[in-house]
This record gives sequence, C-alpha cells and structure tokens, in this order.
Amino acid sequence: MSVPLPLDLDARLRAFLAEDLGSGDVTARCFVPAEARCAATLTAKAHGVIAGADLALPIVRLLDPSAEATAVAIDGTPVSPGDSAGRIEAGIRALLAAERTLLNLAQHLSGIATHTARFVAAVAGTEARIFDTRKTLPGMRWFAKRAVVAGGGMNHRHGLWDQVLIKSNHLAFMRPWPHGQRPLEAAIAAAREQAPAGMKLQVEVFDADEAVRAAAAGADLVLLDNLSPVAVAEAVGKVRARFPRERVLLEASGGIDLSNVRAFALAGVERISIGAITHSAPALDLSLQFEGAAKA
Repeated sequence: MSVPLPLDLDARLRAFLAEDLGSGDVTARCFVPAEARCAATLTAKAHGVIAGADLALPIVRLLDPSAEATAVAIDGTPVSPGDSAGRIEAGIRALLAAERTLLNLAQHLSGIATHTARFVAAVAGTEARIFDTRKTLPGMRWFAKRAVVAGGGMNHRHGLWDQVLIKSNHLAFMRPWPHGQRPLEAAIAAAREQAPAGMKLQVEVFDADEAVRAAAAGADLVLLDNLSPVAVAEAVGKVRARFPRERVLLEASGGIDLSNVRAFALAGVERISIGAITHSAPALDLSLQFEGAAKA
C-alpha cells in the first residue's frame, strides 16, 4: 500500500532545498561547468526498507527540469548493502545542490520504514497491527506516516481534526458532569453529540474496568495506555466477554518496544501504537554515488 503524493509536494520540497541552498551552491559554481551532466545512483549501505526514494527526482527537477530517473525503488522495497534504490541523470550542479536534501529525506524515511518493519515482523502471526502516532517532527508528518506504511505499518489519526481521542487531560478540564454522569461516560456522550457524524471515537483508559466502561458508553476504540501485557490481557478478556471486535477495537500503547511488543500482541489487542517508529527511528545509511567522478 502506498500513500499518494500531496498536491503541494513541490512547495514542500522547495522549502527543504531553500534551507540548504540559500542563494546558491557557491562551491559547485567555482568548479563545475554549468552544462556538465552525469548520473548518480542512490545506493544502500545497510540492510533495510526503502521509503522516499521517489522524492529524489522531484527534488532534483526543481533545480534541473530535464532530470530523468530510472529503476527507482518503490516504497517498501527491501535492500541490502550495495543495492541501488534509483538512478538519476541530470546536470552535475543540480545533483550536487540536491544531494544533501534528498539523502537526508531518503535516509530518515527509510529509517522509519525499516524500524516499522521490525515491529511488524515481531508481531507476525498475531491479530495485532502496528500503528504510528502524532509523534512526528513538525512539517514531516505526511512524509513520516507514508514511511510507516512503507514498512508495513498503519496510520493512526493524522491530526487533531480527523478522529476524537479523549485523554485524561480532556477529562480533567470537563466541568460540570451532566446528569450526574461520571467523567468518562460524560465525555463520550458529549463527543458523540458534538463531533462530526460518523467520526471514530477513541478513549484512553488505564485499567480493565475503565476499558469496559468506555466500550459500554459507546467508544469505537479503547486505548489501553501504559499497562503491562498481563494487565492488557485482563482488559481484553473483560471487554471481549461483553463486546465483539465488530463493536469496539482495543489498542495498546506506552512502554512498548521490540523486546515486549509480541507479548502485547499475544495479549489480544487488534492495534499497537508506537511513537518510537517515527520519533526514534535511526536513519538508514544511503549514499549518492556519482558516475565518472574522479577520486580526490
């Protein structure tokens, strides 16, 4: 599954280039003839999963509209050291000016895809699916979430606008409780009344009893936050005793890493959300190798 490119992609990429280029590549202008052309290959230097290689050509074309690319790896392609993720032919000045921007993006996004793929592999054979969170760098959310999909993960809500997620902070500021309702039930009722029709409603809970209450009050998704796998299994058992998956989905989050993610999956949740796949993924080592370049 691939996430489509946004309509304002060129504007986003142009802003990334401007940060590095400023008024232009002074060094390349000193030594490289304006008409000189060559090819460069985006090459993997480590095992991983590619994401964002298809952004290299749009970046270079902002500097050289005649640039062409061949054999570009699609998102989700596994690579080993020495594998090519794409080849671009363009003016040498354009390639040199775009090199750092396109590498930074491809390395970061491929790192997210690679880290996500490790979590996906760790829960293979269970009913659980790996989801991302909103823990992305400002300006990078679309790119990061696309990379998660490349790694076999799934996207949680994209922002505050596309899903209701009631957290403890919301409950702390909700006053008064209507009709003598408890905070959790009151918040769900208020959200159902005021949120757009058909919008999914998720509630963060901290124990099995709260999970049952949230499901009974009408939540579509229940987020079991910062619980142990044993506590998650208890909550799953209590909720499933009353409500099927078709009625409410269960999600685990908080304190989950590669050492324990399978235990959470085996506890019976359908979803596991992990901020680390976007905010702490190490970059995948990639290089841009220029053809015909003389050794210094």
